Amino acid sequence: MDGITGAEIIRAAALLGAGMSMGFGAIGPGIGEGFAAGKACEAIGRNPEEAGLLTRTMLVGQAVSESTGIYALVVALLLIFVVKG
Repeated sequence: MDGITGAEIIRAAALLGAGMSMGFGAIGPGIGEGFAAGKACEAIGRNPEEAGLLTRTMLVGQAVSESTGIYALVVALLLIFVVKG
């Protein structure tokens, strides 16, 4: 009966790391984008005539915030498809 090889351990660690990368990498953008959207809604409620400017500014901020989630996705994909055990 053969045991677990080093290649299998490396592959398992890479897959676990990919999952953790996406899990932790999505928390920040999710919280940040939700906070930004909530504050934009509050601002539009206080000053409805500036809704266009507020929405545009909020979307630019959310795009910048989402970049960290995309970086986490790239790291996860690299771990899944590049790391060979």
